Amino acid sequence: MAHKPEKFLRYAICTRKSTEHGLELEFNSLDAQRDSCEAYIKSQTHEGWRALPQHYDDPAYSGGNLDRPALQTLLKDIDADEIDVVVVYKIDRLTRSLADFAKLVELFDMKKTSFVAVTQQFNTTTSMGRLTLNVLLSFAQFERELSSERVRDKVAASRRKGKWTGGGLPLGYDAIDKKLVVNEVEAKAVRHIYRTYLELKCLRRVATNLREQKIFTKYRAGLSGRKAGGIPFNHGPLTYLLKNRTYVGEIGHNGTWYPGEHEAIIDRTLFDDVQNLLKANSVIYRKQRANNRALLSGLLFDDCGNRMSPTYSTKGEVRYRCYISAARLSGGTNKVGTLPRVSATDLETKIVAALRERFPSLSLNITERELINPTVKRVEVSKSTIRITLKQTDSNASPGEGRVIEIAYDHPNTVAHVRVEEDFNTSPNLELVQAIASAHMYMKWLSDGRYQSIEKLASYVKLHPKVVRKKLRLAFIAPDITDTILTGLHRQSLNLADMYKASPLCWEQQRQILNLKPAA
Repeated sequence: MAHKPEKFLRYAICTRKSTEHGLELEFNSLDAQRDSCEAYIKSQTHEGWRALPQHYDDPAYSGGNLDRPALQTLLKDIDADEIDVVVVYKIDRLTRSLADFAKLVELFDMKKTSFVAVTQQFNTTTSMGRLTLNVLLSFAQFERELSSERVRDKVAASRRKGKWTGGGLPLGYDAIDKKLVVNEVEAKAVRHIYRTYLELKCLRRVATNLREQKIFTKYRAGLSGRKAGGIPFNHGPLTYLLKNRTYVGEIGHNGTWYPGEHEAIIDRTLFDDVQNLLKANSVIYRKQRANNRALLSGLLFDDCGNRMSPTYSTKGEVRYRCYISAARLSGGTNKVGTLPRVSATDLETKIVAALRERFPSLSLNITERELINPTVKRVEVSKSTIRITLKQTDSNASPGEGRVIEIAYDHPNTVAHVRVEEDFNTSPNLELVQAIASAHMYMKWLSDGRYQSIEKLASYVKLHPKVVRKKLRLAFIAPDITDTILTGLHRQSLNLADMYKASPLCWEQQRQILNLKPAA
């Protein structure tokens, strides 16, 4: 009598391909992997093996990490005890990282899930199987790391020859045929920045001048669709630009600079004058910080978490000290707290008085700085409250006292900073609207035959094919969800990342993922 298994084993087939190449074919690598796995499972039908209909396919995803949508779905199903065995064509289709594989095996053991590679015949339920798998994965990881080393060596050799090898484009240059080419409009702005710094001798004043002249950082739009730059200069990017030796025709690698193939924008004399001024101002700034009388320097923040830096203004022969929000200095006025500027003397007096009241045992002969430094960890100020967080090493506090002191504060002569809040009920999210419009346009072009493949369409719109495929999902969003986006309803709860997650073709599942109710 034929043996009947006591229960069926549920087998999940996991496939992966590292690149986009060949995915447009009717029968591609993912299909071939799945066919091999299904054939192997069918050969074991008498043992109770059954393949689950769910596809766990990761097209164009690297095996160097676990951040893959299908793999994450697989792990969730394993956690829900819906899978007994994971089947792959080869073990590197699951992962190429030994550390990640160790994590997966630990998870499989915890959930009593086995792992099978159909072309290599290994079983993780035995110690010998685990050893063999670890050896093979060690070679897979070695191959991946060796490839990375070859790439790094090639980049270093190219840089030594003065070639541009990619990375963030500096303002003033465009990348054409993998070479830096001068952008005359931006180059004019770069020269203006250098000359303005020599004239004003102050980075803050230069940043203000650039905002008035509407000169912004380099705007970049990558093939992945991610956009960066095009924002006002602040202290960090401005300093980096002024120190960038690319503008004098050099290419850097690991702190060493070599003569480059590209044309210089700034002449050597102007560049050296700017470096000397930067160095001189740096020495002056360090001396000023050493002699700084501000008691709360490095400790004070506004109620939006922005650090508040000490500064002063002079009227006649009188100097008025104050603290100003870093967001205000960098031009980010929409991120400033309720107090963009606060009087230093008034604030410090109130804090010192509160600390002396809290620590009466401390000698009144010690200085205010000697009182604040060992006791205060952080001070947060708003229009109505001063919140002092004490250090854990506070040994002078009475039993039962907390580590936070709150003081009522009515800041004099301060106009409350008004934040402009968008009307989320009437204003649509333009990023979402644009993405959905692009998705429908792409779908129409493909349906009309204007472009024969996603690759050709991606080449036309200058995006990576993976990004185009991702955007095309938005063309299948439920009509009521699309109406919600276009009318601006629920804007706070919906963003582009959420929309990409709502990929199932079933509209009801989309509404569940986005926590939206169907239209009446």
